[in-house]
Amino acid sequence: QVQLVESGGGLVQAGGSLRLSCAASGGTFSSYAMGWFRQAPGKEREFVAAISRSGGVTYYAESVRGRFTISRDNAKNTVYLQMNSLKPEATAVYLCAADRNYSTRLRVAASEYDYWGQGTQVTVSS
Repeated sequence: QVQLVESGGGLVQAGGSLRLSCAASGGTFSSYAMGWFRQAPGKEREFVAAISRSGGVTYYAESVRGRFTISRDNAKNTVYLQMNSLKPEATAVYLCAADRNYSTRLRVAASEYDYWGQGTQVTVSS
């Protein structure tokens, strides 16, 4: 079983950038596809981005495509989310998740991920 710990959240002005990190332990990191989700108060958990086990394939929600970049370093057991040109509507708790099941496609449904971190708060002021 893998444990996930997010970091890097904070308060940023609209148009600014943040880089989130998610450190994994307790499992074979390279055997998991990874995803980032976000959840704002009173809203459902929303898919943001996903990356394949090798890092060679990525997929983004339409709302963040071109502004956010997901990457991973399997040697460091860490997945990243670089967020640029942030908008106030990006304010949420950001969570990373691990998918242990082999699939030829990256998953976008939260229910398909097996392990979750506690999340890190991102607040974008206008």
